[in-house]
Amino acid sequence: MPSQILPITNRPLYPSSASAASLLIKPTDDDDDPSASLLVSSRFDEDGVAPIKPLLSRSSSCSSNSSNSKGNNGNFHQKRRRRTASDNSLSSASSGSSRRSTLGEEVCHAASETYLITRLGLKLLRYLGVGYRWITRFLALGCYSMLLFPGFVQIGFYYFFSGNVRRSVVYGDKPRNRLDLYMPKNNDGPKPVVAFVTGGAWIIGYKAWGSLLGQQLSERDIMVACIDYRNFPQGTISDMIEDASQGISFVCNNIAEYGGDPNKIFLMGQSAGAHIAACALVEQAIKEAGEGESISWSLSQIKAYFGLSGGYNLLNLVDYFHSRGLYRRIFLSIMEGEESLRQFSPELRIQDPNVVNAASLLPPIVLFHGTGDYSIPSVASTSFAETLKKLGVNAEAILYEGKTHTDLFLQDPMRGGEDDLFSDVVGYIHAEDAEARARDAAAPPRRRLVPEFMIQLARKVSPF
Repeated sequence: MPSQILPITNRPLYPSSASAASLLIKPTDDDDDPSASLLVSSRFDEDGVAPIKPLLSRSSSCSSNSSNSKGNNGNFHQKRRRRTASDNSLSSASSGSSRRSTLGEEVCHAASETYLITRLGLKLLRYLGVGYRWITRFLALGCYSMLLFPGFVQIGFYYFFSGNVRRSVVYGDKPRNRLDLYMPKNNDGPKPVVAFVTGGAWIIGYKAWGSLLGQQLSERDIMVACIDYRNFPQGTISDMIEDASQGISFVCNNIAEYGGDPNKIFLMGQSAGAHIAACALVEQAIKEAGEGESISWSLSQIKAYFGLSGGYNLLNLVDYFHSRGLYRRIFLSIMEGEESLRQFSPELRIQDPNVVNAASLLPPIVLFHGTGDYSIPSVASTSFAETLKKLGVNAEAILYEGKTHTDLFLQDPMRGGEDDLFSDVVGYIHAEDAEARARDAAAPPRRRLVPEFMIQLARKVSPF
């Protein structure tokens, strides 16, 4: 059945072609050194600042050999991760040893990921302070997580133990330049690919946040690459955009080696990830519109961009975020100062008269948003879509009545069955493939992960 949406534009099934504060970071001599000192006010006052250690070291995996690969060695280790069936049977003793070794590696990796996530949460608490507002929000977050815990356990088991997930593929030499690949079960030909940039308020973004999306899209014969990137305070918005662009470049230039179709790559971002991906897209358009710019990937390789619950005009959002608890002081530190807000606002950047030709290079853009989203109001998407259309870009905004920031990305997928956003995304990706659409129509309903009453309670206590 068609989605319940608020019409913003005429929705073609698929567009055939596009119509026409000062920084609180202390610089170091080595740009590649992740141990650069950072200065962040723990209470957001006007007085002192406290030195904070970097969020992550250059290596965060259990094995230094696999995490620190660079250049050819990195490619070599990526290839080693690709599993191939052995033609020779192994002895029972060696099989047992192999299983024990694999289990040990999985447990080590799970421990490493858990440690990282815990540190991200503690860092967020430290920066946001421990006032009444954030104490209550973290209590709400704890309740929210517990209510959805049955679903998180199943997603985590799939992420760590499924043979269809290739974790931590190296795409660059900076900290956290890794991505996860979610592979369809059958390998009967090249698969369409979604390069996904996760959200996390620019502070706690992590590639594993895309596990549920990756799992469910891979069940529809779509490959997903979840791109990790440096978060604040390990990096600022320029670093995040640089990482996202490099991850997109890796997907465009290497996905065929993993069974993906390089001619069917879709870019997608959620929340802060939607903003970062849109920034990368606009910056790439500006590069390609200029002369003599060196590029490692092209917008012509991107079939479409899907922005989910994103914000694209920071000048309109900075005060709103402050009222919601993402304080102006820390937000401006993430965005490299108030004078940089326009530069990192895709809606404003693309209207710059100096880069007017860049808009014509953008791929079709579809922005999804819930009208009940209080983390980032839905007007952020409708305004960006209208701006793009005025510039001749094939763009549209699709609104989901009453849906919140987490409904579209977590609660609805955990319900199982069909949901509007999932159907719309799959419909766009498979629009030109009649056989894939037929398989989608015959596909069994997605499995429910959490009982309905727990989802309803989680929705009520959600701090987002």
